Amino acid sequence: MRRLTVALALLVLLATGCAPARTGTLGPAPAGASPTVSAAPTSAGAGPTPATGAPSRRPPATSPGTTTPAASEEPSPNGTITVQLWFARDGKLVPTRRTLPATLATSRLALTELAAGPSAAEAAAGLTTVVPAGGQVVRIADRVATLALPAGFDAGDAATVRLRRAQVVWTLTQFPTVGRVAFTPGDAAPTGRGAYADLLPAIVVTAPAVGDRLASPVTVTGTAEVFEATVSVRVLDAGGREIGTAFTTAACGSGCRGDYRATVGYRLAATGPGTVEVYEVSARDGRRINVVRIPVLLTAR
Repeated sequence: MRRLTVALALLVLLATGCAPARTGTLGPAPAGASPTVSAAPTSAGAGPTPATGAPSRRPPATSPGTTTPAASEEPSPNGTITVQLWFARDGKLVPTRRTLPATLATSRLALTELAAGPSAAEAAAGLTTVVPAGGQVVRIADRVATLALPAGFDAGDAATVRLRRAQVVWTLTQFPTVGRVAFTPGDAAPTGRGAYADLLPAIVVTAPAVGDRLASPVTVTGTAEVFEATVSVRVLDAGGREIGTAFTTAACGSGCRGDYRATVGYRLAATGPGTVEVYEVSARDGRRINVVRIPVLLTAR
């Protein structure tokens, strides 16, 4: 009788312990273990090249509030530092980056660039900022950055104010020393990325950035919350013709956000402008939806 009881208990444990938790990630960059899909160059109009092996669909072991640093506060050997800036487009957060002369005040540098706004190429791609100049980080302690806000920082409608705060939080928390942001000294409720997760579009592209000079093959990274976790990528030439395509699977999909990484090759006779397009294929009618277009410079291949 005792053996029968133990056997039944084991069966119950096996039946209830088989489904992994779908926690997802809010990190701005892939965590390094995301599946990679390589694609051979295709002719215009050809379909995507699928993966040769099925990638793991198990979500990463991070909680939705986890911050994955996208930048180091240490300068590179050539005396520069690359920072990620979170601008806005259509009311959602969009990342880009700047490589600038190194400084010890990396948080101040990031805030200054955020307030300065997008470059001409980024503005042409629809990026904007609602962050005014004058904000200062006055203290970083226990991974909380405290800001002294300029006059008018909280002016405007509620949606604009929230988007403004989200830009600041997502930009500052790329650094390992910052996990949350307090918007005034004495703020009892500093916030992290999770508080603004709903302001992320379905597909976030962290690389390449607008204006990057690319060579084949192109590596595309980001996060996505899409149907069955499937993210599609294609490269277009200056005339909008498809010259390379691939797809990959994010680490988490419908109902949670996961990192993705895809590699796509292309063929191009002469160096010139092009576009990297990242999108989801509609399960309803096969249309491209949640499209993100990144204007870039493509080198001949």
